[in-house]
Amino acid sequence: MSTQTQRWSNWSGSAVANPKQVLYPTSAEEIASIVRSCRKEGRSLRVVGSGHSFTPVAATNDMLISLDRLQGIVSADADSRTATVWAGTKLKLLGELLHGEGLAQENLGDIDVQSIAGAVSTGTHGTGVGFGNISTQVIGLTIVDGNGDIREVDAESYPDTFGAFPVSLGLLGIVVQMKLRLRPAYKLEYRSSRIPLAECLEKLDEYRNGHRHFEFYWFPYAETCQLKFMDESEERITSRPVRDYLSEMVIENGVFGAMSGLCRRFPRLTRTVSRISASSVPVFRKVEYSHRIFATKRLVRFNEMEYNLPASAMANVIREMREVMERGKFAVHFPIECRYAKGDDLWLSPATGRDSAYIAVHMYKGMPYQPYFAAMEEIFLRHGGRPHWGKLHTLSESQLRERYPRWTDFLDLRSRMDPAGLFLNEHLRKLFVPAAE
Repeated sequence: MSTQTQRWSNWSGSAVANPKQVLYPTSAEEIASIVRSCRKEGRSLRVVGSGHSFTPVAATNDMLISLDRLQGIVSADADSRTATVWAGTKLKLLGELLHGEGLAQENLGDIDVQSIAGAVSTGTHGTGVGFGNISTQVIGLTIVDGNGDIREVDAESYPDTFGAFPVSLGLLGIVVQMKLRLRPAYKLEYRSSRIPLAECLEKLDEYRNGHRHFEFYWFPYAETCQLKFMDESEERITSRPVRDYLSEMVIENGVFGAMSGLCRRFPRLTRTVSRISASSVPVFRKVEYSHRIFATKRLVRFNEMEYNLPASAMANVIREMREVMERGKFAVHFPIECRYAKGDDLWLSPATGRDSAYIAVHMYKGMPYQPYFAAMEEIFLRHGGRPHWGKLHTLSESQLRERYPRWTDFLDLRSRMDPAGLFLNEHLRKLFVPAAE
């Protein structure tokens, strides 16, 4: 285990902290020792994977534990289609390691820089009506609780409470290892195209039910949106390194980054840039192994808010958002990302109890996002929205309580797993400690 002192910031710069110590443990036993010492000394601690949450969920001015030295596969079983992995393993690395075992995760999000524990603990998701959040792939965890005890947690050993553990924001313990339900490695055909947004909204049921994965991006103040479809394929992998580089690095990151810089300096350009971006959406198809095709490179930094909504609300919410944008004349050029996910029974999953739509809004780093996000959040809440735990939102404990049927059960379990409140920081205390306490 090593230690260092440093200033900490998340990926977007929306959260910063000055931890007194940053530790890099290499085993569950080291973590347990740290927890016991912190509890004895009355200190608090948080854990960070890749720092890709936009909220200060990992921020602390006391003890910060990094999972960066807990990476790799502990064991894999192709017959049972399972693998136990270290919690700090980055999704990009995990995809390649599992591929080497002939295995793959059934679904992923569109960013692969997060740690598996961070992605699971915040309810990160991909798209596809047949697939839940990444957290639904977890069938077992090794955690260190607030007393410094190492626990093996699964549905058999914790039949009444296992649903609380996958999405828990690190409040029930520090995740050291995860056992994942997997499937044999597979390829996907990815197709990108452009159509008018109005046509897309009319065909949502056809698109989401007719493809393994479907999502769309629409650009503020533009009529065109981008459709993305992914379906399993047995075709040969398409080799297009030069075209991919030009599309992903030069256009989507280099050119879009330069235009974003202009928008930050001259906000009046945002409508024009948004329309140019919409008209420049690439039209193509490619085939690749799943873990290499889900994710896209994101070098242009931004802030983000994302809400989970009932799946049936997607079209109406989008129409309301367009009306409010036209009235509010917000200086925004980043596209709105729209996806679907299967409902689940995890206590704090935003998709708990309902098949879901996810809508994410973004603002380029350095541009004021609060008025825009507040106006969109008002719409989301009116339609029963629940915020993504890793994205910006303004909800309080009392508002969250209304949206999660197992909320009180989770608070009771948290107090048992971490009686001293070791894993609470200022942000999480506001969300998970009732005002009367």
